Amino acid sequence: MPTSPLEATTRHVLAIDIGGTKLAAGIVSDTGALIDTDRTPTHADEGPEKVVERILDLSRSLLRRNVVPVARVGVGCGGPLDTTLGVIQNPPNLPGWIDFPLVRHLHDALKLPVVLDNDANAAALAEYHFGAGRGTRHMVYLTLSTGIGSGLILNGELYRGKHGNAGELGHLQVKYDGETCNCGGRGCLEHYASGTNIARRARELAARHPESLLARSAASLHDITAQSVLMALQAGDAVAWDLWNDTLDLLAAGVASIVHTFDPERIVIGGGVSNFGPLLFDGLRERVQQRSMPALMGGVEIRPAEFADNVGVFGAAAIALHEPQEVLA
Repeated sequence: MPTSPLEATTRHVLAIDIGGTKLAAGIVSDTGALIDTDRTPTHADEGPEKVVERILDLSRSLLRRNVVPVARVGVGCGGPLDTTLGVIQNPPNLPGWIDFPLVRHLHDALKLPVVLDNDANAAALAEYHFGAGRGTRHMVYLTLSTGIGSGLILNGELYRGKHGNAGELGHLQVKYDGETCNCGGRGCLEHYASGTNIARRARELAARHPESLLARSAASLHDITAQSVLMALQAGDAVAWDLWNDTLDLLAAGVASIVHTFDPERIVIGGGVSNFGPLLFDGLRERVQQRSMPALMGGVEIRPAEFADNVGVFGAAAIALHEPQEVLA
C-alpha cells in the first residue's frame, strides 16, 4: 500500500461523505480498516448551516464512541468546489451552498486539519488505495449511477487538471448528433448509460412496446427503473435486450476512448449499474476489445469496484490519508 503523507504515528482519520440525501461519516485506519460508521439524512433544503450542524453531531458522536487518535478529517462532496480554498460552489444537490466555506466551519468546530475533494475523486482514491485498483499505477474509476462520475489515477497520483475538474468522463461525446445532455453538450455518455438515463430510455421503449415484459415489469411507466431493465433482461425480454445492447455499444465507445486516451492498467466500474454483473462486464469487455487498438488494449483489466455502500466514507478517508495538498491546520 502506498505510504501515507501523514506521520508514521498517525493511525486514524475521520471521513465525511456529503450527499444530497444522506450524510455518512466514519473512522478509518491507515490500513483501510473501517473502525466505526454512522449516517443521517442530509435535509439539504434546510441550508448549509443546518447541514453542518448534523455533520458535526455525527462526527462528535463517532469521536466519543471511539477513543483513538484522529489526526485529520477528509471530506468528499459533489462539485463544483474549490479544494484549495475549501469552498463548496453551489452543487445542484445542495441548494444554497453558494461559495460556502465548509472546511473553515469544520476546522473551527473540530480543531483538526480538514481536506476536501470531489466525491468522484474520493471514490477513485478509495478503490486505488484500498479496493479494486490496488497494485496499479494507472487506473480509471467510473461510477455508473444517477450520473456517470469518474476519477483518474495517473502515475500513482490523482489527476485534477488545470482547474481541478479533470475526469468528467461521463461527458465524453459518444454520439456526435446525439440528444442534448444536462451539461449542455450533445451525445454524452452519461445521457445514455447512467442508471437514470437507462431508466429514462426504458420508459420510452416501454411506451412504444406495451406488450413487452419491460412494460409490464412495473405498476406504471413512471415506476420503471434500471432494476426493471435488469429483471426484464434476466427474463429474456427482447425489448430490454435491444436497449441493453445499444447501451453496451455506447458505453464501450466511451471506455475505448478512455483506453486510447489514458493507456490505463485497469478500469474500475462501480455504481448501481455495476450490479448488472456479468451482463455488464462480459459484454463490455468484448465490445471494448473490438473497438480498441490491440497495442493499447493488451493487458487492460475492466473490473467491478470493491466498495458499494461505504465508498463515500472510504473515499473521504483516502483523501485524508493519501492527499498531501494543503489543509487548514
